[in-house]
Amino acid sequence: MIDFLAHAWWLILVLGILITFHEFGHFWVARLMGVKVLRFSVGFGKPLISRTDKDDTEFVVAALPLGGYVKMLDEREAPVARHELDLAFNRKPLGARTAIVAAGPIFNLIFAIFAFWLMFMIGVEEPKPIVGTPTALAADAGILAGDEIIAVEDRQIENWTHVLLALIGPALDGEQVTIRLEDTDGNIKQRRLDFAELGEKVDEPRLLSQIGLNPWRATFTYSNELGVITAGLPAETAGLQVGDTVISIAGQQVNNWTDIVTVLDRFATPDIPLTIGYLRDGRSYLMDLVPVSVTTDNGRQRTQIGIGPSPLSEQEEARQRAELEAQLEENSFIWRHGPISAISASFNELWQFTTGTLGMLGRMITGRASLENLSGPITIASLAKQSAELGLTTFLRLLALISLSLAILNLLPIPLLDGGLLMYYLIEWLTGKPVSENIQMIGQGIGVLMLACLMGLAFYNDIARLVS
Repeated sequence: MIDFLAHAWWLILVLGILITFHEFGHFWVARLMGVKVLRFSVGFGKPLISRTDKDDTEFVVAALPLGGYVKMLDEREAPVARHELDLAFNRKPLGARTAIVAAGPIFNLIFAIFAFWLMFMIGVEEPKPIVGTPTALAADAGILAGDEIIAVEDRQIENWTHVLLALIGPALDGEQVTIRLEDTDGNIKQRRLDFAELGEKVDEPRLLSQIGLNPWRATFTYSNELGVITAGLPAETAGLQVGDTVISIAGQQVNNWTDIVTVLDRFATPDIPLTIGYLRDGRSYLMDLVPVSVTTDNGRQRTQIGIGPSPLSEQEEARQRAELEAQLEENSFIWRHGPISAISASFNELWQFTTGTLGMLGRMITGRASLENLSGPITIASLAKQSAELGLTTFLRLLALISLSLAILNLLPIPLLDGGLLMYYLIEWLTGKPVSENIQMIGQGIGVLMLACLMGLAFYNDIARLVS
């Protein structure tokens, strides 16, 4: 119950901040253009808090915090007194109406830039985009452990998020990309990834793992001596024993446990024999075993043979821990800018996420990306709580990304959204006359249906993530 209330609190806080800023954009520009605002509401439904200012504008916090609105004086909604006709929204010229409607999404973009700017001013700790143990496409392309990704095509890379944003589009489109890397000796090299080899089996949430660009992580290095043989799995059936030292798998030499995991990931396939080379009592042997597919606790299928490493001694664990702490400091950086340079960095970050989001949205519409990528309020609540626990800069980044998403969503040409009204105004500008009320009524019905479908799908995806 406490966890549910914590998630609800962070959802209300995040949406409350962003919706208020969005609606303030409409409100401020409406007053600037001489339109009378009747109500400024954060949330829908029954008012919980209400007050009226000297201009007769009612400010409301309502019960359902999943949106908001600014209600303006308008002859199409209610009769307007003659002395207030010049204050009605519908009486304003096309440019003024366009500015008022566009102000909400524009204010969301302004908020995103400000949040990024503040994040850069404070400084956010980031892991460098250093490859740990490459597998799959990355290994085939010649990328090595310790290589740092510095660019994808002409796109400069700062962190792993940038790597994912740069690769997700080409991966879904089956294209080739050139990656520029710096190896452990400081040499610059280029490698090419051909995503056509993935076919149509692109797993967007696990893309980096799927193509084998596994980020470096501070993990202990275990020897290739076996310390665990799981009962009933192929290793035991084939005759491997605790104390055996694995020296090769499928003809590939292995020197430690990381090598074993890497080679098994690459060559082990359920129901297909796999040759294991090992040492026992100073003599080398070869044996064949058949990997099996096992369902893990989270419901995923994994190929296993049933082996585990020997534990580290206390002295070896202490030695490795000291080395990992030093390496962890070396492989991370504080991403910080001064007040001026943070502005350009913020615009660059906004551009990267905007192009990435629009690209993903376009691919979802054309069927090249999964609709499972849509998220709703349950996911937002979970991410908000997690980001807040990780610190202010992480929370600011999330606020920026959700604010950007709200701007993009509201600019979609769907009736009932700001983008739908802007579409009507574009038609009015092109034809010289406003869209008829009948067409707008039909559009509203279509808009309600489209939004209901989007919200339903987002909730479905949220629930599917919870139960998976």
